[in-house]
Amino acid sequence: MSEKFPVRLLSARQLRGFSQSELAAKAGLQPSAVSHFETGRRAPSFDNLKALSNALEVTTDYLLGRVDNPKLVGGVADQLFRHAENMSHNDLDTLTSFAEMLATKAADKKRG
Repeated sequence: MSEKFPVRLLSARQLRGFSQSELAAKAGLQPSAVSHFETGRRAPSFDNLKALSNALEVTTDYLLGRVDNPKLVGGVADQLFRHAENMSHNDLDTLTSFAEMLATKAADKKRG
């Protein structure tokens, strides 16, 4: 397992605003397992790695240190892309503006 994994797991968990217990519940793991993974005491099985990446909505490649961008993937991203295929350019512009507004709101909330 990559030495980057514990750092990436912690970073992705914090990015999503989850506690270790919340992440564990979303991934179907014990909170102690998340703690062991984040400290590097244990490495996850392949199934646990997939569960963590799904819960955090990042790629396994990000968690393993193969790519540096924790891009949104999985259910939410797939749904957005699926719906985007059926939208007009105006609708896509509106969706993009709305997403930017929500992202700015979330960033402001984190800062203040």
